Amino acid sequence: MDEKRPKRRKAKDNPYTLAKIEDQHFLSFRDGQGVLREITIDKELFELMDRFGLEDLSYLNAVDRHYEQSEQTEIPLNLRAIDKPESVEDAVIRKLEYERLYQAISQLSDTQRRRLILYYFKGLTYKQIAKREGCAFQAVAKSVTAAEIRLKNILK
Repeated sequence: MDEKRPKRRKAKDNPYTLAKIEDQHFLSFRDGQGVLREITIDKELFELMDRFGLEDLSYLNAVDRHYEQSEQTEIPLNLRAIDKPESVEDAVIRKLEYERLYQAISQLSDTQRRRLILYYFKGLTYKQIAKREGCAFQAVAKSVTAAEIRLKNILK
């Protein structure tokens, strides 16, 4: 049996279902007593009701889009966000960690602190820092490495 039913969403108050079996077209619905009825209809009526179903679906989609656009509250906007907003707890923890890191950096020597900041926070290379300070590349590398080791010990 070759049964074809349009597979689509429909309004909850839509009382009928269409089906096509071979060359026959059917309309099924529940009557006032809740009994399922199925009647044979001609092709033109089937196509008309099918088109109505498509228009009904188009209307449902438009209503959904309207609700989606008119209800721009915090929850749906956060669900769509690429960069999710940081929670208050995470922001507080991050701030405390940064304060702890800045306090540890302040305990470094002036040279180590300056070179570490230029390398990690300003994005300069060892070569650029060496040129800027008029010293050897190896001196900058040793300074930054020593600063990293000292920070690790302070932050333990």
